[in-house]
Amino acid sequence: MKKRILSIMTAAVMTFALSASVFAADVEMIDLGDEETESVSDAGTAEEAVDGDYHIGIVTGSVSQSEDDRRGAEAFQEMYGEDRVTLAIYPDNFTEELETTIQTIVNLSDDPDMKAIIVNQAIPGTTEAFRQIKEKRPDIICIAGESHEDLPEIGSAADLVSNNDFVARGYLIIRTAHELGCDTFVHISFPRHLSYETMSRRVAIMKAACEEFGMKFAMESAPDPTTDVGVPGAQAYILENVPEWIKKYGENSAYFCTNDAHTEPLLKQLLEYGGYFIEADLPSPLMGYPGALGLDLKEEAGDFEKILAKVESAVVEKGGAGRFGTWAYSYGYTVSAGLAQHAMNVIDGKSELCNIDDISAAFQEFSPNAQWNGSNYTNADTGVKLDNVFLVYQDTYIMGDPGHYMGSTEVEVPEKYFTTK
Repeated sequence: MKKRILSIMTAAVMTFALSASVFAADVEMIDLGDEETESVSDAGTAEEAVDGDYHIGIVTGSVSQSEDDRRGAEAFQEMYGEDRVTLAIYPDNFTEELETTIQTIVNLSDDPDMKAIIVNQAIPGTTEAFRQIKEKRPDIICIAGESHEDLPEIGSAADLVSNNDFVARGYLIIRTAHELGCDTFVHISFPRHLSYETMSRRVAIMKAACEEFGMKFAMESAPDPTTDVGVPGAQAYILENVPEWIKKYGENSAYFCTNDAHTEPLLKQLLEYGGYFIEADLPSPLMGYPGALGLDLKEEAGDFEKILAKVESAVVEKGGAGRFGTWAYSYGYTVSAGLAQHAMNVIDGKSELCNIDDISAAFQEFSPNAQWNGSNYTNADTGVKLDNVFLVYQDTYIMGDPGHYMGSTEVEVPEKYFTTK
């Protein structure tokens, strides 16, 4: 299979304090196939810089559902001002409020100065919203971050899609668990998520990887927070069941949940009862850890070096050294702010929309010393690679005294996993 891999490396490991400064990215492109991927998009090549008096719109979930996504959008708005950056929130119960979700996104296009709309996470309804926007405002750049809809489908409506690399991570998370000494991997989800191509393929990859490494793979179901039980009910279920799962699978079991709202109670109980947590579905030191550890991070807000240090110290104090991991920089935060920055660079004529160098450079502004890897999305059924859909991931950091990176971005994922489904 032809794959295009991105690896971003910088000499230092963590020196990030968020500001309006621009950080340079040292980007190395490696083509593992026998032909280059062309970066072409009608909406994505600006021949001349445009007047700076235009608007960017960012749509995210609420703080209760996806705090990191929202905080990244707020940080970008703070950098450029409320007069240039408009924020919107889709409903928590977006599965039941599809029309409201669509309208929330479409409404941003009513602004005659709107030039780009970013949706992170791109929940169901985003594809339809983008189609409606393009019908009346084809000039608006539509960008999806972390799509919940099938990637070929949303890729047909969006100008650019950026998702976490569910293919590579499906293998690497299991590999990391094995390296840490885990003998069982427990996947926690619910039917809605398992109906998504990205998540169903990742489950298949995780199962296959467990077989490769001689580990047991288990699945547990938990309530969907978008249903009548809501976030409180879903979190209560996790709190009640984790102790029983630890008894069932043993303390050398690693756990993974597909929903952000499940993460905090899962971490809280694993810290109390044992077990491992490699990284969240959308990894971040802010994803679940502050609530699980009772941390106040107001003073550290925006400074991921200090955030990670404080979280790591609390994890070690709780006896979790060597058992809990994350990405050093928040994925959701970086995607919200990074995709908005990329859109601005495209509009200003500094970047091309579907050029992976330019996308990574924008991400680098919000994760200046991160190590990333990634590739174009390839349809497992057709073998077709989509030029406007990218999959990315960051190296895994395991907290301890001292903590350490796993070198995940340096690992070559076996070819067979790219077509596992």
